[in-house]
Amino acid sequence: MPAWVVHRPGPIDSGPLTRVERAVPDPGPHQVRLRVSCCGVCRTDLHLAEGDLAPRRPDTVPGHEVVGTVEAAGSAAGRFAVGARIGVPWLAGTDGRCRHCRSGRENLCEHPTFTGWDVDGGYADACVVDEAYAYPLPAELADEQAAPLLCAGIIGYRALRRAELPPGGVLGIYGFGGSAHLTAQLALHLGHRVHVLSRGEANRRLAVELGVDSVGASDAAPPEPLDGAILFAPAGELVPPALRALAPGGTLAVAGIWLSDIPPLNYADEVFGERQLRSVTANTRADGAEFLRLAARFGLRATTTAYPMADAPRALADLAHGRFNGAAVLHN
Repeated sequence: MPAWVVHRPGPIDSGPLTRVERAVPDPGPHQVRLRVSCCGVCRTDLHLAEGDLAPRRPDTVPGHEVVGTVEAAGSAAGRFAVGARIGVPWLAGTDGRCRHCRSGRENLCEHPTFTGWDVDGGYADACVVDEAYAYPLPAELADEQAAPLLCAGIIGYRALRRAELPPGGVLGIYGFGGSAHLTAQLALHLGHRVHVLSRGEANRRLAVELGVDSVGASDAAPPEPLDGAILFAPAGELVPPALRALAPGGTLAVAGIWLSDIPPLNYADEVFGERQLRSVTANTRADGAEFLRLAARFGLRATTTAYPMADAPRALADLAHGRFNGAAVLHN
């Protein structure tokens, strides 16, 4: 089958992805194989391709927002019937034994595996997944709509929880791509006021269309103090202004797996007053299941741009250069 692999990480315009022929994978005992319908394009894929995120093994197939139908099951797999429509997320496996897993914090597992990093992902015709880490997909969500929810949506949901907004609280969102535009919709449905700060004019227009309360430049001050904020842009220089924008007791959650260096912080202006800075590390399966229920309940809509699977390098380049709003989705 044809598949894209990260052959030699480097700037996206240098062609770090290579199209290869791979054998169709056989599912292990607890795995299912799905025929890939589509796969979302995540900024983490870009970080992997460009080497910001060091490859765990050579020639990995990226992609961890995978939608498809089950076409084969391993000898001990029984959760999904052949023909079931499922989603494959970033979290591919945990050890189930470390102190974090035992305490319900599997996102902090000491020996995790991740789709499109440790194991091959969805930039291909087919992939395999441990059935315990896949999600059944609500019928209300079409394939192209479901794909971005499987990482961008789930991570945004966890970041929103990590920001610890009070009921009716004020949220600031820094950067407005695939994850942020889903999180903004969810926050509005949950009754929060939302202020978006983004450098991209097209992204700011999308935020206005979605009904947020205000839109400004990424380094601007929001119109009111924030009870919580989420940094989606991988730009460490935005951490100090985001912390300054918080009301006392507010929390800034950094949603990305990679962030450029954070400049020195001024304690009095950016930390004092019990302001908190938190990272977001993967997600639990419970996060994903709850978010998908909320997405179906509220009718969250991903703004998507479709690409043929054969154009995966162009989709990643367009992501890097900000040539589309929302999320890109590759189709077989």
